[in-house]
Amino acid sequence: MKAPIKKYIPFQGVKLQDRTWPDQKITHAPAWCSVDLRDGNQALVTPMQLEEKLLLFKTLVDIGFKEIEVGFPSASETEYEIIRTLIDKNYIPDDVTIQVLVQSRPELIKRTFDAVKGAKNVIVHFYNSTSTLQRKIVFREEMEGITKIAVDGAKLIRTLTEEEIAKSGMNIRYEYSPESFTGTEMDYAVEICEAVMETLGVTKDNPIILNLPSTVEMSTPNTYADQIEYFIRKMRHREAAIISLHPHNDRGTGVAATELALMAGADRVEGTLFGNGERTGNVDIVTLALNMYSQNVDPQLDFSHINDLKKICEQVTKMPIHARHPYAGELVFTAFSGSHQDAIRKGFEYMADTNSPYWEVPYLPINPADLSRDYEPVIRINSQSGKGGAAFVMQQTVGYHLPKEMHPEFGDIVKAAADQYGDELGSNQIVDIFNKEYVNYKGKYAIKKLKFSEESEEASAATHTKFVGEVLVDGQPFAISGTGNGPIDSFFNALRQVGVEGYEFINYHEHAISSGSVSKAISYIELKVPQDGHIFGVGIDANINRASLLGVINAINRSLR
Repeated sequence: MKAPIKKYIPFQGVKLQDRTWPDQKITHAPAWCSVDLRDGNQALVTPMQLEEKLLLFKTLVDIGFKEIEVGFPSASETEYEIIRTLIDKNYIPDDVTIQVLVQSRPELIKRTFDAVKGAKNVIVHFYNSTSTLQRKIVFREEMEGITKIAVDGAKLIRTLTEEEIAKSGMNIRYEYSPESFTGTEMDYAVEICEAVMETLGVTKDNPIILNLPSTVEMSTPNTYADQIEYFIRKMRHREAAIISLHPHNDRGTGVAATELALMAGADRVEGTLFGNGERTGNVDIVTLALNMYSQNVDPQLDFSHINDLKKICEQVTKMPIHARHPYAGELVFTAFSGSHQDAIRKGFEYMADTNSPYWEVPYLPINPADLSRDYEPVIRINSQSGKGGAAFVMQQTVGYHLPKEMHPEFGDIVKAAADQYGDELGSNQIVDIFNKEYVNYKGKYAIKKLKFSEESEEASAATHTKFVGEVLVDGQPFAISGTGNGPIDSFFNALRQVGVEGYEFINYHEHAISSGSVSKAISYIELKVPQDGHIFGVGIDANINRASLLGVINAINRSLR
């Protein structure tokens, strides 16, 4: 691709040398308005049908949206009928305001007022495009002509609003958008918005929503924040306006632009779930809200069942949500890298050991459980995974707490299996590998019978453990016995009678893996083998002594391969 040295005109932002927004923080949620049913629906290959719109509307209400743009009723009969269905069948709760969009054209405005009759709370959102490029190419109008379009629309809307309020008492609010705000000269954007405000007669007690859309994202996100701060500074009667953002994502920085614009003083955000919208989409409200949540700011929206929401959105939009989508994607709480896995595992251990009131797990900005997402897939195993990842999966899947010394050996075994398999290994596959390798390994030796007793020496008052039992050697039974300082030592001494020599006991770990009447113990045995090197074996049994001896036998058998 050739460098676009002369083909494209670089964006020129406003001059704002004393900007204040970089020192601000987001400390509370904005007013949210979902535009999924209008802007998001308009962007679909197959627009939503009535039942799908009703399902999504109910979902938005359940999440906690109090303002929902339900359609463009003057655009088509289908849009009109959907809004009538919502109103006539009482789908709209009393505390929810529906928003309807309309161009600043008389016939469309009248049709829009017909569509909302009988509703309790309505935002009439009207717009016309104000950008330099639109004026030059689409409308071929000077600023005065564009302002007249907006003011004429405002006059009609005010008249129809006053008539409707007198007739039905409907709660009607105004919203105006200078469409393509980011491509509009800022002083002109202020001028046209103030003309609309004056025409509508808005006050502090009856404010207008001034929606300042990044209809096309044209530059880095800081420039949008500069424009918002500049606009707010320049406008008169700030107290009579709610400053609203409607960002798009053409450059892939819609979320960042929105966050910075909120820092610049905006009060409200229009966007869609998961960023669905025209071209590269609207701003993603799920990401925005959960970014706030991760900073201890209550977003006032409930995304605690993110997988259910994801399923509904995929159903009604007929579009999949990307596996790497923030917070909701299948893989966003998943680590394949060994160093990431090790850090996450240690984070979980730290949380358990310290009972920390704070979420402190590396690589996981929020607790997946807060979104009703499982811990099981946090660490997933492939050939890139490290020594601790497989151990974490064992702990989360079946409750086995492998000793740290065992992690490298088991990690290498799992990595080799993943290489051979050529794909990711599921948790059940990893458990099967562990059991086959360490617990159920069949080799030269096996325990058939065992019995322990305690013996005391009268002279020294010392107590020894005696083992008496029977082992199989290549399938042949042999009676053996031995005495030692404990069960494992006495068993080692007894094994000498069938030729087992040179092994040195190194380490032993055990814990319960179930509770109640079916409780079992698991023992992890580490031995030094005669040829030098270490090897592990694992035993599981209701009797802790038998579990330990099974671990010894499994380690010996593994060493003889």
